[in-house]
Amino acid sequence: MTTSTTTEIIGILGGMGPAATADFYAKLVATTPGFSDQDHLRTVIWSDPTIPDRTEALLGDGPDPTPWLLDGSRVLREAGATVIAIPCNTAHAFVPRIADHVGLPIVHMIGEVARHLTTVSPPIHTAGLLASSGTVRAGLYQEWLDRFGIRLVLPDAATQDREVMTAIHAVKSGARDGATTALLTRAAQRLTEQGAQAVIAGCTEIPLGLSADAVDVPLIDPALVLAQALVRRATTESRAG
Repeated sequence: MTTSTTTEIIGILGGMGPAATADFYAKLVATTPGFSDQDHLRTVIWSDPTIPDRTEALLGDGPDPTPWLLDGSRVLREAGATVIAIPCNTAHAFVPRIADHVGLPIVHMIGEVARHLTTVSPPIHTAGLLASSGTVRAGLYQEWLDRFGIRLVLPDAATQDREVMTAIHAVKSGARDGATTALLTRAAQRLTEQGAQAVIAGCTEIPLGLSADAVDVPLIDPALVLAQALVRRATTESRAG
């Protein structure tokens, strides 16, 4: 498959955080089939780490990031992007506030994960979620998985605070060591003990600290699912053209 004929230009609204944005772009490149530079997708990346913390905003402890997200979307549109991808789960809580003002389609990462779970074999009836407290509080995955009849299990409050959020902050600070992995592995194990048949790495920092082989059920990486959705979209557009 050659994608060089597609007119699609992927706009990545990133910086939330920078390492997760770099990881997402690497996954987009790795997911794109091709044999030469020209087979890959044209991409514009706006990585703005000054965007206020999404979880703090949702918990009422920080400013609303919506103006920054709108500004970043405008930069991408003016740079020629034809579609926007946001490799930050928590930022999707603010997508309804910007979607009608961006002027471009936004490929919804959490919606893509929900659809992806319906394709997994054997079928997934219960999924566990490791995510920021903002994503959990906003009910983003609960809402989407309910649409597909998939039950969601969450860490208890102590696990969420001491293990999941501690690990997310560690990755953001550049620490991807054994201690970080151990925190996330324990949190994932508690979800499988609650019946999770798959664990969603629902913060784009989590796959940077937790490998799939550390979890004894499938580990779903939303950034990878989003990358695959963008490649499918570009491939479909190319064939249609």
